Amino acid sequence: MNKKVFSDRIISWYEQNKRPLPWRETRDPYKIWLSEIILQQTRISQGLPYYEAFLSNFPDVYSLAKASQGNVLRLWQGLGYYTRARNLHACAKKVVTDYGGVFPDSYSALLTLPGIGAYTAAAVASIAFGESVAVVDGNVFRVLSRVFGIDKDIASNKGKEYFFIKANELIPDRQPDVYNQAVMEFGALHCTPVNPKCQTCPLSDFCVANLRNLQHLLPVKSKKQKSKRRYFTYLVISSNGRLLMRKREPGDIWQGLYDFALLESKRPIRVKDLGRQQKEFKNLEIGSISTTYKHVLSHQQLITRFVLARIRSSKTTQALKKRYKLKSYTRQQVDRLPKPILVNRFLKESGFFKEP
Repeated sequence: MNKKVFSDRIISWYEQNKRPLPWRETRDPYKIWLSEIILQQTRISQGLPYYEAFLSNFPDVYSLAKASQGNVLRLWQGLGYYTRARNLHACAKKVVTDYGGVFPDSYSALLTLPGIGAYTAAAVASIAFGESVAVVDGNVFRVLSRVFGIDKDIASNKGKEYFFIKANELIPDRQPDVYNQAVMEFGALHCTPVNPKCQTCPLSDFCVANLRNLQHLLPVKSKKQKSKRRYFTYLVISSNGRLLMRKREPGDIWQGLYDFALLESKRPIRVKDLGRQQKEFKNLEIGSISTTYKHVLSHQQLITRFVLARIRSSKTTQALKKRYKLKSYTRQQVDRLPKPILVNRFLKESGFFKEP
C-alpha cells in the first residue's frame, strides 16, 4: 500500500473530525511536553483540568523548575502514577540548568531528559519542531495492527520495536506533526478498541482486519501481570486538634506523598486486638472504623480501612511519632499537603475539611 495514500487519508479524516484541544493550538514545546506527560495513561476529559491548572500555576518551564516538589505533587494529586510528577519537576529543572530554559529541538536530545521516553520525545520533536519521527502509543498500535494485519505482541520489546520501525516508515516528511496527531486521534475516536466504525472508515478498502474480520483479534497483547492484593489499616491519630501524618519514602507506592501510620497485613486486621500487638497502641483511644475502601493501582489492589484514634498521653504521642516518623499538622496544613487520592477521599468523606 502506498504510504502517501495512508497518510493523506488519515490527515484528511483528522482535519474534519479532530477535537479542539488547547495543546493543538501551539508550537510551544513546554506546553506540548506538559500535555503529553499529563495525558499518559489518562483520559483527555480527566487530564484537561490538570493541564489548565499547571499552566495557571506554572506558565513556563522556569516557574515549574522553581516550584517545590510538594507543590507539584499537590497539584498532581488525583492523577496517579506520581513518578510522572516527580520526573516532570526534574525535567523542568534540567531544561533550565542545562539548556537555559529552552527545550532541545531533536528527538535524540529530548530522550536524555528525565521522564521523557520514545513516545513523548517523538511527540515534542514532531509537533513543536517538525522532526519527522513517529509517535507510537496505544492508539497507533491499534490502527497499524488492524490496517496492516500485524500480529506482533505489542506488550513485548520485539513487538514495540517492530511497530516503531513500521510507524517511521509511514510518517511523511511534510506535516509530521499533523500526521502524528491524526493517527492518534483516529485510534481514539474511530478505530476504537470495541466497536470500531469500520463502515465509515476511510481505510476500510485496504484494512486487513476489516477485510478478514479480525478487528476483535488485533492488536495482540499478552496478558497483564496478576494483580497483588494488599491490606492497609490506617491509624488516623489526632492530638490537640491536629492530625499525625508522615511523608512516604522511596521504595513503594506514593513516594513523597503524605498518609497516616500504616499497618499492612496479609488479611484484614482485628482492630480490637491492636493493643495486644504493639505496646504503643495500649494508650490509644480507638474510635470509629471507616467502611472498606477498595483502590486499584497498576498491578495492585488496596483493601483499606481508616481507624480513628485519640492519644491519651504525651509519652504515647512521642513513641508513635518516632516509630512511624509522624509529624503534627493543622487542618489547613493537611489540606495543602500532597496526599494519595485514597487518603484525600477519606478525609473529604469523613468531614475533616469542614469547618469545626
